[in-house]
Amino acid sequence: MYIRGLPVHSVETFAQVRDVLIPQRTPRLETVTPGGDLGHGLHSATNLPAGEPIRTHNEDSYAPTFPGLLLFGCLSAPEQGGATPVADCRTVLRYLPSHLVERMRTHGWLLTRTYSDRLSADWRTAFATDSPAEVERRCAEDLVSCDWRPDGSLRTRGLRPGVVRHPETGEEVWFNHMAFWNEWALDEKVREILVDELGHGGLPFNTGFGDGLPLTRGELYTISAAYEAATVRRAWEPGDLMLVDNIRSAHGRDPFRGDRRIVVATGAPTTFADCRATVAPAAAPLPVPMRMVA
Repeated sequence: MYIRGLPVHSVETFAQVRDVLIPQRTPRLETVTPGGDLGHGLHSATNLPAGEPIRTHNEDSYAPTFPGLLLFGCLSAPEQGGATPVADCRTVLRYLPSHLVERMRTHGWLLTRTYSDRLSADWRTAFATDSPAEVERRCAEDLVSCDWRPDGSLRTRGLRPGVVRHPETGEEVWFNHMAFWNEWALDEKVREILVDELGHGGLPFNTGFGDGLPLTRGELYTISAAYEAATVRRAWEPGDLMLVDNIRSAHGRDPFRGDRRIVVATGAPTTFADCRATVAPAAAPLPVPMRMVA
């Protein structure tokens, strides 16, 4: 839902609107992508380089508890581009081939992460602690396995459902980060360098099906095309608000030029049990350790 014309031009005013629209907040998880804490329980939208698109995804689909609602607010609109595209995940499901949907419905998806100061966030930054015991406690709480590597890095893996039902309507939706964090989503040259240096198991993020099968490049393209076919986008103007059902809809970011300031609030905490998932979230065994190149 887009709301245009309100005098929402500051973080403080946006927080007041948030308190009316989504009073029950969702706590933020560990740092995954760069985005600043603005106080008031708000954060800035992911601030990856302006020239790069952010792939479509459901917020925190990898977490045991995730937001049912997202509220975006535009404090400053870019000169060009920078829309927040929104895809209807019911439609995405219909556009995908039945064998792909059935595999996801039956087996779910795996997220493998490597926390290292070589790439992405190290575990101290991501979990905001210097205590390995605290990290292990939180991993157990979040239903992910963890493995400390000889070089001091951390690798985790979790199984999650990728097709769920909306808790209010009962409609089935495509709900995951499968295409967002898969190795085939990387620039081809970047992917080749990282795989050659780190191996498939050492990438900062990678995904696959819950039965252990990898996602192929062709399948990633198919998922991306389904998202795009189900997407609507609207240019931001200062003061705009957008309320998104995070289970029914996925969102991303178009490349842009200029000053883009988008603030985000999350709320309506939801669990996979609320969504009648057919695959239970669980810690997943890590693959056989692969040699890490210094």
